[in-house]
Amino acid sequence: MIQPKNMSLTTMPQQKRTETTNREIDRQVLEIVSRVRGEGDAALIALTEAFDKVALDATQLRCTKEELDFGTSSLSDALKNVLQNAADNIRSFHEKAMPRNWFSTNEQGSVLGQRQTPVDSVGIYVPSGSAPLASTVLMTAIPAKVAGVKNIVVVTPPEADGTIHQGILAACAIAGVDEVYKIGGAQAVAALAYGTATVPKVDKIVGPGNVYVATAKRHVYGDVDIDMIAGPSEIVVVADEGASPRVIAADLLSQAEHDPMASSVLLTSSMELATEVSSELERQLADLPRAAIARKSLESYGGLYVFPSLEEAISAVNVLAPEHLELQVAEPYAYLDQIRHAGAIFIGAYSAESVGDYFAGPSHVLPTNGTARFSSPLSVEDFLKRTSIIHYSRQALQENASSIAAFARLEELEAHARAIEIRMEEDQ
Repeated sequence: MIQPKNMSLTTMPQQKRTETTNREIDRQVLEIVSRVRGEGDAALIALTEAFDKVALDATQLRCTKEELDFGTSSLSDALKNVLQNAADNIRSFHEKAMPRNWFSTNEQGSVLGQRQTPVDSVGIYVPSGSAPLASTVLMTAIPAKVAGVKNIVVVTPPEADGTIHQGILAACAIAGVDEVYKIGGAQAVAALAYGTATVPKVDKIVGPGNVYVATAKRHVYGDVDIDMIAGPSEIVVVADEGASPRVIAADLLSQAEHDPMASSVLLTSSMELATEVSSELERQLADLPRAAIARKSLESYGGLYVFPSLEEAISAVNVLAPEHLELQVAEPYAYLDQIRHAGAIFIGAYSAESVGDYFAGPSHVLPTNGTARFSSPLSVEDFLKRTSIIHYSRQALQENASSIAAFARLEELEAHARAIEIRMEEDQ
């Protein structure tokens, strides 16, 4: 098990944790994308049988209303209530985050403004291999719905019997998803990007996936928009001597069980706490169902780092720019303004990362692998386009015509200047 290490900003490991797209994966994905573009449904059927070991025909790719209804009805009322309550929280958060149109008028009578309009269609990739992520449906489809997206399409790999996991179907119904397709992998991304006879082409693709999905998203970007290239999950816990070793260990394992490449890191100023967390990790691993995955993750990408001071540990957060950050310290708000780079910040001992994964409201689709330095969590804004509104009055153009024409000629664009001056001549 990982052992505590004395650490400083200058000695902290800078290993970049990434599922590097090697040439072979890149070649395979390009071949799959090209095949789907050329063969459409036939490619989806063949690739689903090859990769998922499920034989479907073109009429079975899309979930029928009966399948959707059965998937929803087969879930217990108690679990449906849990999903509904989570959906209500997510919807409430994103309604508050919804940008507004605005317009302003100046003394010259000109009007400037900005108008928000949703994209027409969105495709959501929902992983279902290692774990059926019903939560991802809610965390992506609901912000899209709040934004006003007209058509929301979910793609997810089928199970061995050709069905979709009941939790995913129930989440689709609650979130208001319009269409669900039984396809996964790079082929699903290609189908969403270019369309087939059965699968509609969308304007934007969102949602997490494995290295093949991420590589496919990278290749289709430009023909279609994407949210981000998501990597394996990660958590950083900043804790002082008053924090609970059991709680910290549980939170580190909550990420480690996702993926052997997930990263779980403790930053503290207490060697005693770090040592206790190390022991507690071993105890909790003993009966964890996904212990093999979690152990490999901790051994490869975990860390228990002890800094000379809590302030230096906080500085290390900005170097790591983690997806999830927990502040388990006595005065968490005292440090909040010092944190510049983090996807989501969980404040206090009761704000478990799992709260954000399922229930709080903000989307759990977050920047990973240090990209929180320059990117943000998925939100309602990701499903909106901003359009600038410009209305110059006669007076406004008259007063600024010479300046605009001069600027155009600075760039040696004479037609631009004349487009202004001709208006002034016509106005005389």
